[in-house]
Amino acid sequence: MDLNKIILIKKRTPLEDLLRRHTTKSQVKFYLESRGESFEYYQKIHNNYVVGFENIKLQLPKEIRKQEVLRDYLDTFQFGENDLIVVVGGDGLLVNAAKYVGEQPAILVNPDPENHGGVLATCDHVGFSKVIKSVLSKNYEVEELTMAQAKLDDGQILFALNDLFIGRQTHISARYRINYLGREERQSSSGLIVTTGTGSTGWFTSIELGARKISEQLSSIGGSYARGRDVAGDNLTEFFKLTTSTAFNRSENYLKFAVREPFPTKGTGTNVIYGKINSRWPLTIVSEMPEGGVIFSDGIESDYLEFNAGKTAVITPSEKKVNLVKSIY
Repeated sequence: MDLNKIILIKKRTPLEDLLRRHTTKSQVKFYLESRGESFEYYQKIHNNYVVGFENIKLQLPKEIRKQEVLRDYLDTFQFGENDLIVVVGGDGLLVNAAKYVGEQPAILVNPDPENHGGVLATCDHVGFSKVIKSVLSKNYEVEELTMAQAKLDDGQILFALNDLFIGRQTHISARYRINYLGREERQSSSGLIVTTGTGSTGWFTSIELGARKISEQLSSIGGSYARGRDVAGDNLTEFFKLTTSTAFNRSENYLKFAVREPFPTKGTGTNVIYGKINSRWPLTIVSEMPEGGVIFSDGIESDYLEFNAGKTAVITPSEKKVNLVKSIY
């Protein structure tokens, strides 16, 4: 890669968010302490992030162009093909940035290991110097993280590193037709979640477990349910055999889906409520929601595709990957 510039992606600290609402530190301090909270805790988190971020900047070669981008402006920022992406924060910040960057190498740096955990970080701010030298000398490896994509019939596409939500903006039931492995069914539910391997250890865990419990209960009273075997019949391949574990490798080129709180009526079913998706066997959803239907990704509800009646979404693993620089420790 002929490096053009280094893009530093950062976020506001909780203290900075509070300052946007309360203007001064003294007002923030009064607000927190009047509610029994510690101002010192927020100040410490802020200081650690700022010091860590500045330490990372100091380790960058002076001769290379640099640009800082706040998380709030990722959706309008133009990333270049020859940019190096340095994400300074926790796993969530990488997830937020993933759908906006291309396939440039990305380094995730934890600026405050004392207060921030995470499983995706390439390094912390202390080890960043060694990593950046390896990347600039082209002596590094990347882990390709699989992304999900929802493609509408009008050509719009939304990407996700963790998960996609398909449903209503409010708590009103989502109505749609679902097509999976050749079986189509009209459903009413609280929406669907589609996860990648990266997102499979998050909230999808409880959602899939719930869907499995519903399946077991329906089976015990004579109903059918959407494990791959029931839907695909005798031609089932090994791919569709679901294991008892919800989590799967973040580089696997497949997705999982689960329906939240499916509600059976005379007109709606609960036969297709969880399963695995790949490029050959996608998940197709046709909206029957007059208004308020949405598809959003990675928990960012403000960045969504409208998904109202008549629109069709096809869900598959994306050809686009996140090239996360591996740790060299």
